[in-house]
Amino acid sequence: MEAASHPAVHPVAVPPHYQGAGPPPVRMKDLAGSPGTLGGLVLRFAQLGFALASLCIMVSIVGFSSVTAFCFLVAAMVFQCIWSLCLGVLDFYALLTKRSLRNSLLVSLFVVGDWVTSTMTFAGACAAAGITVLIDNDLNQCGPNHCNRFEAATAMAFMSWFTTTISFFLSFWLLATCR
Repeated sequence: MEAASHPAVHPVAVPPHYQGAGPPPVRMKDLAGSPGTLGGLVLRFAQLGFALASLCIMVSIVGFSSVTAFCFLVAAMVFQCIWSLCLGVLDFYALLTKRSLRNSLLVSLFVVGDWVTSTMTFAGACAAAGITVLIDNDLNQCGPNHCNRFEAATAMAFMSWFTTTISFFLSFWLLATCR
């Protein structure tokens, strides 16, 4: 009889080789409406369209520049048009070349820019709405003062603000998930 012991061999699985310290990161699917997506492009051109409509209506009214709130609305709409057009072109380029805009520095710029333009647009729309209500309800001088056009320009400004706020929240969410 053999009394010698036999070594026990227990196979050990080789762990997969990763470049980093942990498993590779899993990228989230792009949210519809985030920068560089078709939804983002649609949002940018909706912002541009509403801001441009508000701007054109306001500028077509003779004597709008005599009221500071209306001047501020025009300035905010000009800034909103420029911002939305630039980012719309960037979204179009990203879609055309199939590039991702998930760079944290770039997304930070989108977040800050959307926040600033959204705040300016909202402030301008609220100021114009306040003056329009003053002219219409308090002074009862709506007829000679183009209230319907002021109301239309203010409504377009609020729609532009709403779409810019959606872009802000989507970009902010993307910034939180971006590495």
